Amino acid sequence: MEYKWKAFSVTSVGSLMSAVDSTIVLLALVPIAEELSSDYVTMVWVVIAYILANTALVLSLGRLADMYGRKRMYNFGFVIFIVGSALCGLAASGLTLVGFRALQGVGAALLAANSFAILSEAFPKNERGRAFGGSSIVWGSGTILGIILGGVIITYTSWRLIFLINVPIGAFGTFWAYRTLRVVKNNARKRSFDFPATLTFTLGLVALLLGVTWGIIYSWTSLTTLVSIAVSPFFFLFFVYWETKRSKDPVVDFSFFRNRVFTLSIITAMIQSLALFSVNFLLIFYLEGIAGLSILTASYLIIPMALASSIIGPFAGVLSDRFGARIIASIGLLAQMIVLLLLSRLTTNTTLLQVGVIEALYGVGSGLFWPANTSAIMASSPPESYGVASGIMNTFRNSGMVMSFALALSALTGAIPTYVIYQLFIGTFSGTLGPNYATAYLAGQSFAFELSAGLLILAAVFSLARGKETRQVASVSRV
Repeated sequence: MEYKWKAFSVTSVGSLMSAVDSTIVLLALVPIAEELSSDYVTMVWVVIAYILANTALVLSLGRLADMYGRKRMYNFGFVIFIVGSALCGLAASGLTLVGFRALQGVGAALLAANSFAILSEAFPKNERGRAFGGSSIVWGSGTILGIILGGVIITYTSWRLIFLINVPIGAFGTFWAYRTLRVVKNNARKRSFDFPATLTFTLGLVALLLGVTWGIIYSWTSLTTLVSIAVSPFFFLFFVYWETKRSKDPVVDFSFFRNRVFTLSIITAMIQSLALFSVNFLLIFYLEGIAGLSILTASYLIIPMALASSIIGPFAGVLSDRFGARIIASIGLLAQMIVLLLLSRLTTNTTLLQVGVIEALYGVGSGLFWPANTSAIMASSPPESYGVASGIMNTFRNSGMVMSFALALSALTGAIPTYVIYQLFIGTFSGTLGPNYATAYLAGQSFAFELSAGLLILAAVFSLARGKETRQVASVSRV
């Protein structure tokens, strides 16, 4: 087997584990909340803590991989993810589970920062779309597997197994990565770790999320909400100042953004995540509150999306290698924009078959967009800084995801009471919403989807404006 496919198999284990974990945790919120006697805030942060740690650290950890080697740091990511998963499975309270989920997020950040970089080093530029398209199969399969495993585990065993199952998978991934990955010579000069930049970026993100979460659950006029949101921009401004004026080895090399293709591809990725990450959350809420389904049955309707993305992704990757990312990714964005407009018109009479078809179209758009856009970003990055480029991409993408999740909850709390949102979120809601709440919910959901559709039009404009990236083959020295 060629080395590039061996490297693909290694990153596939990490992607599969992350995809399964991201789906399966949402299905387990009911038994977790019941056994650990956790409130709404804690359960929201069980989800957010993982994304927050991943978002805040993926930039810096990508830099560490450029400094100390991707093989070493990727393996380290597996180890941290395994430890975090084991501790989650043994958590004695909601707060400790939140902390252990953050540790899981650190491991996930190491895997994410290195996964795209490893593939970019292993595959020549004119084949990376093919590699990232293949990753769509892995991610889609992991999403489906997470739903199936989640149902079986929650029905017949303990929620703790959803975390403990990562231990043997991660152990195999660590062994396989150690045996398979090559050490790649990096000709870049030795750099130092920029701790002030990492700290201020993390504090800014934590403050922003704390303020938004507190505002959603309690009050937008409370002191905690106002102070947290007010101080977050100062952390981000200091981060930019430090990186551009004071740092000898900045975490973010702003020279990357001189490249038109790189910059517009990054912006496109962030806007797409901001528009779409909350879609499946809102759809599951709709299926619970309007269609009267259980959270597990509602999750089955995510399967058409994952399946369609798995089928389309490889073809989109190959096409982007041949024709460039601009047109392929933009078609994907427009397809998803159509999906959002269709979702904005959901009513109490919409059939489940119609929802499944819309979800499948959503998967087609996702399968077209992500392999093409990701390959454009990595093709526009210098080989010695693939870790930083991957970190920038994941930071912008995850930031969009976090804000999408927060804004979706904010839109809903403006339409129906917080306690109802909590029941929908963890899956304890029974029956359907009353007529008044149903009307208010559908109006709020429709507004959120229409706003997201507008964001995707903006993303498509940036995507079309990026130009065509170069795809010439670049050689990499290995030992």
